[in-house]
Amino acid sequence: MDFAGRLLDWFDQHGRKHLPWQQDITAYRVWVSEIMLQQTQVATVIPYYERFMSVYPTVDRLADASEDEVLHLWTGLGYYARARNLHKTAKQVVRDYNGEFPITVDELESLPGIGRSTAGAIVAISTNTRAAILDGNVKRVLARCFAIEGWPGSTTTQKALWAKAEELTPGTRVADYTQAIMDLGATVCVRSSPVCPFNATCIAKASGQIESLPGKKPRKELPVRETTMLVIENAAGEFLLEKRPSEGLWGGLWSFPESDPVDWGLKDEGAKLLTFRHTFTHFHLDITPLHVQLRSAIPQVQDRQTCWYSPTNPEAIGLTKPATRLIKELHHGQDRLL
Repeated sequence: MDFAGRLLDWFDQHGRKHLPWQQDITAYRVWVSEIMLQQTQVATVIPYYERFMSVYPTVDRLADASEDEVLHLWTGLGYYARARNLHKTAKQVVRDYNGEFPITVDELESLPGIGRSTAGAIVAISTNTRAAILDGNVKRVLARCFAIEGWPGSTTTQKALWAKAEELTPGTRVADYTQAIMDLGATVCVRSSPVCPFNATCIAKASGQIESLPGKKPRKELPVRETTMLVIENAAGEFLLEKRPSEGLWGGLWSFPESDPVDWGLKDEGAKLLTFRHTFTHFHLDITPLHVQLRSAIPQVQDRQTCWYSPTNPEAIGLTKPATRLIKELHHGQDRLL
């Protein structure tokens, strides 16, 4: 039996078939799930996906939403560029395709935040049309089964993996095959398992290379950056937040200003709280909060998008993780002075 046949036999017996995005399949529902599942585990995604679908059951509803509303629902899921691109794509699908998702890989790849593998998954799962995928789980399966060496992020290794993915994708039961290979990578290929359909033919298993394949990304020391966050709290216990530009770090989210108290017309420099670290993909950010408790109104600041955020009656806006942490600690009296 060929690779696809063995995989489909395994899927029929052991594969997951009751995940939320596997029900009532449409291109829209597959697309949202694929974006959420990028760099995020299934168990984490499920409640976010269900909430998102209850609020935005169609692409039209998502396109009509504000960026703040979308980011608010995304808060805690991380990698916020995914949410901003999701919103942009919804608007483009409504504008350019009359609210109907295109069903070719090339057209889907032209939309914000959709790469080759995501486009392939949307086509394969929602239309059962032949299209290859190569997400992180699939890379692991193929690298081990066929001993494809090297870090999957390198051009040479990625090319070899794509060639193998294209070769193996069948012409029938494409939707099931696509679900199956992602499922195998997520639930079985993470460890040695007696239910793996490729135990007898997996080269990595036979040669003792399970731990070394796929190849690891070359380690690089992350640089450290520093910033000061100005935590301004008024007499009502509300915090002054500033909306970050749409593009760049924490784009479109609300956070504490990263500026000097003088810039806000404040004479009190505030109480310095303990520095803490937030880690991004490419660097560490050491954050020192300055807590300023106002006794009078703050001067009006021009050219800034701000709001007063109440922890007891919060607005539906997207917050950065450091802002969420600091608001929670200060609201519950957990701030620690240096």
